[in-house]
Formats: sequence, C-alpha cells, structure tokens
Amino acid sequence: MNSTTKPSLDDAVIAEIMRRLAPVDWAQMERLAQLSPAERVLEGMRRADNERAAIREKLSRLYPHLSASQLNMKVLAHLTPIRMPKSDPRHPDNY
Repeated sequence: MNSTTKPSLDDAVIAEIMRRLAPVDWAQMERLAQLSPAERVLEGMRRADNERAAIREKLSRLYPHLSASQLNMKVLAHLTPIRMPKSDPRHPDNY
C-alpha cells in the first residue's frame, strides 16, 4: 500500500469506533443547542474546570504531601504529554 493512501474504514472498523464512544445525551445536546455560541464556550470552559478540579482533588488524596504547585504539575502530566526526561527533578513522577 502506498504510504500516502489513507486506510479504508470498513463497517467493522466503524462499528468498533462507535462501540467505544459514550452514548449521546440527547437532552444535553438539546440544551446546548439553545445556548448562544458564547454560552456554549463558557459551558465548555466550566466543564473543563470541573474536570481539572476533580483530577486535582483525586491526586491530592493520593499525594497528600505534595504542595499545590506539585499537584498542578501532576494534573498537567495527567492531561498533557510531558516532554521532560524523567531524570529531570522537576518531572511530576519525581515528587
């Protein structure tokens, strides 16, 4: 196969992708459709904030000895790929 050709998505692949997705919350979709674009952005920002707070809360229970700054680094490591060698003392795994 040519490296520039995209692989085809057959029915089995599409079915597997769909199986892994969470079910659609139609009530939530209707509620969001009623919001203005700015309100939808704010809703997304609120949800992202809540998600980060939940992760931070869980990590604070797992690592009660860490400072707020260190916990924030753990949250960042959870949410994004960190491109820092583990040998670096600032790497979140070294706390």
